[in-house]
Amino acid sequence: MDQKRELSSIDLAALVTELNRYEGAKVDKAYLYDDDLLRLKLRDFDRGRVELMIEVGDIKRAHVADPDNVADAPGRPPNFAKMLRNRMSGADFAGVEQYEFDRILTFEFEREDENTTLVVELFGQGNVAALDETGEVVGSLSTVRLKSRTVAPGSQYEYPASRLNPLDVSLGGFERHMRESDSDVVRTLATQLNLGGLYAEEVCTRAGVEKETPIDEATDDQLRALHEALERIGDRLRAGDIDPRVYEESLDGGDGSDGEEGDRDPRVVDVTPFPLSEHEGLPSVGFDSFNAAVDDYFYRLDRDESGEGEAPSDASASRPDFEEEIAKQERIIEQQKGAIEGFEEQAEAERGRAELLYANYDLVDEVLSTVRDAREDEVPWDEIAETLDAGAERGIPAAEAVVDVDGGEGTVTVELADESDDGGTTRVELDASAGVEVNADRLYQEAKRIEGKREGAMEAIESTRTELEAVRERKAEWEAKAAADDGEGESDAGDGEDDEDEEYETDWLSRSSIPIRSPDDWFERFRWFRTSTGYLVIGGRNADQNEELVKKYMGKHDRFFHTQAHGGPVTLLKAAGPSESADPVDFDEETLREAAQFAVSYSSDWKDGRGAGDAYMVEPDQVSKTPESGEYIEKGSFVIRGDRTYFEDVPCRIAVGVQCEPVTRAIGGPPSAIVDRAATSVTFEPGMYAQNDAAMMAYRTLKERFADQSFVRKVASADRLQEFLPSGGSDIVD
Repeated sequence: MDQKRELSSIDLAALVTELNRYEGAKVDKAYLYDDDLLRLKLRDFDRGRVELMIEVGDIKRAHVADPDNVADAPGRPPNFAKMLRNRMSGADFAGVEQYEFDRILTFEFEREDENTTLVVELFGQGNVAALDETGEVVGSLSTVRLKSRTVAPGSQYEYPASRLNPLDVSLGGFERHMRESDSDVVRTLATQLNLGGLYAEEVCTRAGVEKETPIDEATDDQLRALHEALERIGDRLRAGDIDPRVYEESLDGGDGSDGEEGDRDPRVVDVTPFPLSEHEGLPSVGFDSFNAAVDDYFYRLDRDESGEGEAPSDASASRPDFEEEIAKQERIIEQQKGAIEGFEEQAEAERGRAELLYANYDLVDEVLSTVRDAREDEVPWDEIAETLDAGAERGIPAAEAVVDVDGGEGTVTVELADESDDGGTTRVELDASAGVEVNADRLYQEAKRIEGKREGAMEAIESTRTELEAVRERKAEWEAKAAADDGEGESDAGDGEDDEDEEYETDWLSRSSIPIRSPDDWFERFRWFRTSTGYLVIGGRNADQNEELVKKYMGKHDRFFHTQAHGGPVTLLKAAGPSESADPVDFDEETLREAAQFAVSYSSDWKDGRGAGDAYMVEPDQVSKTPESGEYIEKGSFVIRGDRTYFEDVPCRIAVGVQCEPVTRAIGGPPSAIVDRAATSVTFEPGMYAQNDAAMMAYRTLKERFADQSFVRKVASADRLQEFLPSGGSDIVD
């Protein structure tokens, strides 16, 4: 039987009541282990030391742990742990709630100067986000940017879409949801009613309804019995009437012939807030609280897993994990670089708005004077807005520039033409009670404030680089000492050429531990891949990046690709890097074909479910932003003049995989370019599974192939793989 690795929604509903008993405990410190296990050390007046454990990786749990079950504190805390310490040290734990029926817990912490909310996502890839009093994300373990929701520093936290709570649904609502299904009873309970497989089977058993009964054959009495079984579970949870159990599975040899096997302790397989009929044949251990049961279960699960396989050698056991620490510092530097880049863009944008006000001084002054005079005459804001709308209809330029009037804030927003090449516009929010100079000065001051944050980030990145260099020096010292201790042993192992061949032929899938070597490449924010011949291909993810690629990164010896179908990315086959001089390149047919396949696969051809599409290639000097007289081109689009080279019936295919040498990372692109470069890969074609679901399928498939599954989680998690998958539905190619 598979061991439980994630708490269910029903488990969390039972845990919340018990966790709230620690209300009033004070936060002492926050620790972060391996990027996914958060430990909050608290002090309770009655109970003393309280250890709150939150894990959001392959294991997903949240509970208070026995101090004896808690590992020693890790070394230097990463930035996320530092941020939590700064915000939460000395704060009071004010309670925890489960968000609707989802696997999300919201912990509240209160302190005189600031309150903090921790949102713990125990589903999917898992995440922990720290929010301020306004719900803005201060920091998170993972950044999430999806069409449906965003979790990123500086943004408002967005919960996932609401899910039906099967424990609260009325009989009528229950019957309606069940009847809408075209599956059987147990699958409908598991998916449409959000119970999951185990509890769906449990409800069927308690109701006396055959699990595989087709919905269209289920009687009203059977549905009523299922609803009553659900109600009894809900009533029991709400009343706190629990009888926690940790279920075990024997590991003996069956016939008892293997004495060593028969002596092994049973392994844990599940933990539940009350006994389950589905586990009736399994031995179980009872506990006084569900929290204690959950703690015991996951402690034993971790002990079981750490005891599997051969014991490590003395050398590997004593060797510090330098690679993990180096990778961690490099990830921090990458995040800090992103923050610095963001501050630079924000500051530049604020200065640009201020300069626009002066460039359009007379128009802006007319808008502000009109609104200010009206307010002095006590004209209501609504009437001011109506007057401006009427003026815009008559073609008055000042009125046409106004796009919003907010009486509650006392602001007017204008849209001004900027001087960029694309002839775009920029919106500027103005304080209606002030003049042009005051509004411009406010924007300049905001730019200075943001630049101050940039300076702080620059100092932080230098500090992190110092820490990274120190780790590398410790690694070099340790390896030098180990080599000296080995003496002449290495010289007897074989000649150097054999060693190199063996390293080249490394079986990455079977290695128990793979060191992480994180790259730092300028092109990773775009879509990208390297052709089978080694050339870089980059594509835009949106209209802004399409513009940027052509204006900033297209060299005179590159090739420009696009699809015949509307709605494709700008794709560049690079002759050299952005800061390198390039000579003319005679790209071979395979390289050109791969670039064309990349362009087609990320276009509307994939979204529309077509198996193939057409693309064309031109020289950079054939690409222009200047339309024909009387025509208009959208942002991210370009005019192509002259002859084109066409690639017809190019297959829509994308492979995603894990690269282990010379760097470790997720990669994706045309299969012919990915399969040989990756240690293992999965190929997709247009299909039925949404982008995030397809990414999760790929992640699970790839992870199963590696002995070091934690390595896959760190370098090729589902969210990283999703960056390489086209928008629209996908299927794995068998």
